[in-house]
Amino acid sequence: MKITRVDAFAIGIGDVGDPEYLVNDDFRYSIYGTRHQTVIARVETDSGIVGYGEGQSPISPETTKSIVETSLRPILLGRDPLNSAALWYRMYSAMRERGHQTGFYPDALAAVDIALWDIKGKATGLPVYKLLGGAFRERVPVYNNVSATAPAEAAAEAKSHVDVGYRGVKLHIRGSVAETAEVAEAVRDAVGPDVKIMVDVHTYHTLSSAIALGRRLEAIDATWLESPLVPEDIGGLVELSRALDVPVASSEWTRTRWDLREAFERRAFDIVMPDIARTGLTEGMAIATLADTYNIPVAPHIGGGGIVSIVASVHYSAAIPNFFIMEHNRNAYPLRGRIASGQPEVADGAFPLPERPGLGIEISDEALAEYSVGGD
Repeated sequence: MKITRVDAFAIGIGDVGDPEYLVNDDFRYSIYGTRHQTVIARVETDSGIVGYGEGQSPISPETTKSIVETSLRPILLGRDPLNSAALWYRMYSAMRERGHQTGFYPDALAAVDIALWDIKGKATGLPVYKLLGGAFRERVPVYNNVSATAPAEAAAEAKSHVDVGYRGVKLHIRGSVAETAEVAEAVRDAVGPDVKIMVDVHTYHTLSSAIALGRRLEAIDATWLESPLVPEDIGGLVELSRALDVPVASSEWTRTRWDLREAFERRAFDIVMPDIARTGLTEGMAIATLADTYNIPVAPHIGGGGIVSIVASVHYSAAIPNFFIMEHNRNAYPLRGRIASGQPEVADGAFPLPERPGLGIEISDEALAEYSVGGD
């Protein structure tokens, strides 16, 4: 079997806001779009099998699309898609002398890599998780994101997720120690003692304020404090993790095991959060293996990922021994799934394992065309 065609689609779903991108006055804050944006890779073969993958592109999906079609396509054409590990190294090394470890390039690589695993599953008649080594669990537990940031509203929203079966919720708050702790405390009061509460502060804090916040979160038995410091501050993360009893979670922005080696060796955080739409499945598995060497649990990050990477993350979560819990957003799931059919649905706080070949979902080429942005 040979690869005969490689295409990518810059996708935008939902209304475009005014402005299209949300730029915060805080110079350390990432830019976010006002609608769902991502890139879907489609890889065709001479056997008629077509695989689909996704590279997360919350801004400028046209850039990721261009990399797939100009940089990665020539490497892939005529190659055997079943040689996914060798192709991953070939693609990764292609830009070694000019920057290849982070940003749009590995995100494009992730999209193609997931598509190759989809092809392998369809060619063998097996779901991807079985090709990754088989299932360590029959269901994949997920927590749900809470969008509200005021105490009463966040408590009510969190309770609504728990009422339909979720056993974990994550807050997203960039504010003072007192403001953040007040919201977390209100949510704990609303959901009771047995529900996991995660608090993502999006790199807002200094070391001293993160320590103060962590101690407040320990009092409510929070499951983790996420992204407390800027990712460059490995030393600060080391000190923070040593100072706190509440686990520190980090690393959604990393793409490879090499990005994480120093953090693991220095015990910079307690929970690693690879994003399969940034790592792909091949490197995601390598990260999980490296984390397992250091007895570090894996909590797959989803963030702005769409339906293809969400389903790929379910396969991934089933196939690693050190899985902890996976991120989900039930309110955004239908919108992100508009390009697909047959996707799994959460029941009682967990995804069932997809059992159809490959990723187990059907992608609509008509929907890809409908939601494509930025021209050909």
